[in-house]
Amino acid sequence: MTIDNKIQAGNTQTFKDDCIFPPVGDLEIRWRAVQKYLLEAGGDACLIATHVNIYYLTGMVFTGFVYFSVEGYPLYFVQRSFGCEGAQIVAIRKPEDIPGLLKARNIPLPKNLFLEADQISHSEFLRLEAAFNPEKTGNATAILKKARMIKTPWEIGQFRISAAKHAEAYRTIPSLFKEGMRDIDFQTEIERQMRKHGSIGIFRTFGGNMDIFMGSLLTGDNAGMPSPYDFALGGGGMHPCLPIGATGEVIKKGNSVMVDMAGNFTAYMSDMTRVFSFGKLSEKALDAHKLSMEMHDRLMAEGKEGTACADIYKWSLAMAEKAGFGENFMGIKQQAKFVGHGVGIEINELPVLMERSKDLLQSGCVFAFEPKFVLPGTGAVGNENTYLVTETGIEKMTVLTEEIILLLDAV
Repeated sequence: MTIDNKIQAGNTQTFKDDCIFPPVGDLEIRWRAVQKYLLEAGGDACLIATHVNIYYLTGMVFTGFVYFSVEGYPLYFVQRSFGCEGAQIVAIRKPEDIPGLLKARNIPLPKNLFLEADQISHSEFLRLEAAFNPEKTGNATAILKKARMIKTPWEIGQFRISAAKHAEAYRTIPSLFKEGMRDIDFQTEIERQMRKHGSIGIFRTFGGNMDIFMGSLLTGDNAGMPSPYDFALGGGGMHPCLPIGATGEVIKKGNSVMVDMAGNFTAYMSDMTRVFSFGKLSEKALDAHKLSMEMHDRLMAEGKEGTACADIYKWSLAMAEKAGFGENFMGIKQQAKFVGHGVGIEINELPVLMERSKDLLQSGCVFAFEPKFVLPGTGAVGNENTYLVTETGIEKMTVLTEEIILLLDAV
């Protein structure tokens, strides 16, 4: 199959959601966005090497580089054959081959080349810089993050698929629980259901030191354990090499069970947290969970294109403090200083809902909102949903009951 046929496997006019390859018309929206931001930053071209950004620009993952100037179409310089061919694909042995191949196509070398400074290693950056010898280099990571914040029609369709399958998998959770279960055993059964419903399995995050496997399940006081990772809540984990999430403790009556798994049923991840309980929770825990639901309602009522992300964080914190839950909001021993984040190919994209954020909600932006509370002796409560910003307001994409669900009704 040629690359032209492969990327046009979906309808370019209707942006068919269930095609696994983005239609070329949708890719062109992304290309033009990258070119716009690149031109605004004063760049002539960018050279993309990381899988996440290669996927964004091509709809595929391969070993090699995408070369993209401020005009025209990207070229794919491939080091290992991946079964595709076409005018855009050029075989190379090493990145030093690229400048000569560009000259052979009468494409001038860039004076200002943008590289993924926040994602590739320092040695790789220097190697690519030496190969092109530009007058200046810029940071392509910032360009791609801005472009990826606004989702295309096909990407939004992929989110809808992930969100629907995410909800289907979560509906099976109560049937998986048995009294005497350890948290890790319960999580393993949920992971199995996620895979059976089509989860790809890989959990992509931006930045270093962000290790996790498919998500986390937190019960009891483990929900308040700090973690070295930049997630909303932590957990001690099963081993010092991965100190986050379930610890292997038995789930006790009167404890909450917070399930926070990534809905990566397509390349575009929905993010959803729901709370379960083994036995009745304390009134304080129920009140905190109700407050989280009220925050989601406020977001739906007031959020719109142009809303400042910093304001969402500020009023969320103010609501928590007014209700007497300020010390429980987003952790106890270590409190996260954000209440939401963009989602996409990676779980932590732009925008960020934090006090010092300069981001505004924009139409086409998809983000997770996760106001959570940790109660000593009980565990964590509060929901997380994935939302789409539209021209008319906020649309909830992860649709599933938000009440605390009792495990083993007969208990």
